[in-house]
Amino acid sequence: MPPRTDFSKLLRVLLDGAVEFILVGGVAGSLHGAARATYDVDVVYRRSPENLSRLVAALAPYGPYLRGAPAGLPFFFDVQTLGQGLNFTLTTSVGDLDLLGEVTGGGRGPARAQPVDPVARYDVPVRHPRRPHPAQASGWQTQGPGGHRRTRGPSG
Repeated sequence: MPPRTDFSKLLRVLLDGAVEFILVGGVAGSLHGAARATYDVDVVYRRSPENLSRLVAALAPYGPYLRGAPAGLPFFFDVQTLGQGLNFTLTTSVGDLDLLGEVTGGGRGPARAQPVDPVARYDVPVRHPRRPHPAQASGWQTQGPGGHRRTRGPSG
């Protein structure tokens, strides 16, 4: 069984490696108040050669391998492999990571995922697509990372 995903560590590895990415999926949903369990980190990554190099260098120490692939199957996590593929579901020594070259309806890479909000979560500042917070429909308005303030809403 793969290790439990350390969300903070995976995000910190990408940020410290200067990898350009947008956080999507369950972890991004949790930033908007979704109460859904997630077991991996999903990111849309920029596919420039420079960013692919940074991505490989950042993740290499954590032994990225294709999630669900038989042990011993030859897999080379390098710029050429990333350049020839698009989406990769990986397991690493710090947990599971889905690298998405594009997402349906969102296009390719961080430039297409604008606008984004920087948010401090899991002890790291991350960028994720801006979506209305579910609580805004009931009169709550997001203020800062994880904070809320009451505004006039449907009930007054």
